Amino acid sequence: MNKSQGLTAEKDRIKKIKKILLIGNPNVGKSVIFSRLTGVGVIASNYPGTTVEFCKGCVHYAGEKVEVIDVPGTYSLEPTSPAEEVAVDILENAIKQKDSIVINVIDATNLERNLNLTLQLLKRDIPVIIALNLWDEAHHIGISINFKKLQELLGVVVVPTIAITGEGIKELISRLGEAKKGEYRYVDQERWHEIGKVITQVQVIRHKHHTLFEKLSDLTIHPWTGIPIALAILILIFVIIRTIGESLISYIFEPLFDYLWYPVVTQISQLLNGQGIIHDILIGELINGEIDFGQSFGLLTTGLYVPIAAVLPYVIAFYFVLSFLEDSGYLPRLAILIDKAMHLVGLHGMAIVPMMLGLGCNVPGALGTRVLESKRERFIAATLMAIAIPCMAQLAMVFGLLGKYGVRGLAPVFFTLFLVWLIAGILMNLTIKGESPEIFVEIPPYRLPYFGALLKKVWMRIRWFLHDAIPFVLLGVFIVNLLYSLGIIEFLGQITAPVVIKLLGLPLKAVAALIIGFLRKDLAVGMLVPLGLSLKQLIIASVVLTMYFPCVATFAVLLKELGFLDMLKSALIMIFSALIVGSILNLIL
Repeated sequence: MNKSQGLTAEKDRIKKIKKILLIGNPNVGKSVIFSRLTGVGVIASNYPGTTVEFCKGCVHYAGEKVEVIDVPGTYSLEPTSPAEEVAVDILENAIKQKDSIVINVIDATNLERNLNLTLQLLKRDIPVIIALNLWDEAHHIGISINFKKLQELLGVVVVPTIAITGEGIKELISRLGEAKKGEYRYVDQERWHEIGKVITQVQVIRHKHHTLFEKLSDLTIHPWTGIPIALAILILIFVIIRTIGESLISYIFEPLFDYLWYPVVTQISQLLNGQGIIHDILIGELINGEIDFGQSFGLLTTGLYVPIAAVLPYVIAFYFVLSFLEDSGYLPRLAILIDKAMHLVGLHGMAIVPMMLGLGCNVPGALGTRVLESKRERFIAATLMAIAIPCMAQLAMVFGLLGKYGVRGLAPVFFTLFLVWLIAGILMNLTIKGESPEIFVEIPPYRLPYFGALLKKVWMRIRWFLHDAIPFVLLGVFIVNLLYSLGIIEFLGQITAPVVIKLLGLPLKAVAALIIGFLRKDLAVGMLVPLGLSLKQLIIASVVLTMYFPCVATFAVLLKELGFLDMLKSALIMIFSALIVGSILNLIL
């Protein structure tokens, strides 16, 4: 074959690449490489028939748009978990289609473990190219790898990469056309022996003192130092969230509504003569002759103000902090640290993920229960989250209602919710059959997050929140206005009077808030503002609204995740526990 024929064959081979699979162990930097390759057009979806999530995007290569799939992390092609089964299924489907290549992402700081998957991939009928990632970290801890020798031994291209800075990514893309099927042969039973032979030829380890991050890693995972650090971090998180949230409200969102939107809705109100059913639905009630975004309760006033100006700033702050904790490597350490305590409520330490996600929004919190292995664990985690974990939107409104009372107002609410979370979890652990498996989680080294990927993650979560929040808030405002005008709220108030007044000690007007709570809890809490409730009533109402039922969006997700019967059981637990706790608070406060 002459040179021109070789170039033609190479071009033909490149044109056949329709799909790129990123395959590797968990925590090797696959997601950062995926982010580098795909930019912003990313879709996250469930693998058919499972709750395992994977991401898809596109990269432009050789003038063509090529699909990139971030395959769930796996240690082996001999699956032992649902995520690993999905990884193998995606690989097998790609092999059948004969239009894909694999980028095998390897952690250079743990070459021996990673080569176990690599040697299995090289026996499959699919072209492979290796991204030897975390190249800088390997150097920092005294590991030297002769990647050219590794390339020679394995028979496929090996490209050192530092995904967090982008080094090596350009070369990786330029050499995709060189991906080829593996030539390294061995017997499966001797795979670890073969790995040892490779390691001795390509890797040299030199003694090096602990880095600052390594010292910090030791401190944050040891109970005596890790627990105080965790408490300090949690306090710092809420300080940061509140500071960022309040700053965004004061300097950006409130001015937007006060100076830009207020004149518009005032003009609409005047055109509608300040009254009538259309005015009530669009603008709401005029407070002292003027529009009040917090109390008017119209679609264009409170309906937009609550999710955008009162809630979104805190959600932005929360997701930024959460994404930083995820990408820095702290969350797995926190999971290990609290694992023993979480077993009290029938869960293991990784349940901290849905709980923390739930603090941002219960919808991703409900989806986050997928990190738990058993159906029993997912039920307990989802129910506890729905009962006792207020979302950031609701937290913002609770702070707005009770913040002026300081600790006297806020402490009873959060202490009660913590006790409910603990007692309900212990009771479910004792009564629901099954066991809680031990935690098996990879502890990655601490890393400074790649802010491009971090900001993309934050944006995707904010977009998901807006997509979920605004329609339901507007729907809630519309329905309540309609129910008021038809006299249905008053009728429901009369039916529920014995429960609301006698058991919970709340006025009948609070019924509207309880009804709207099914649509959006944060909006329901906001509806308590104009009722002139006492401190005791505000505490009871805030606790009951948190506990009694999830918002409709969370309900829909839980119905999908748990199934009808388990969702029904969970709902009954929520309703009865809310009534019991509300009644107890009414007696003791």
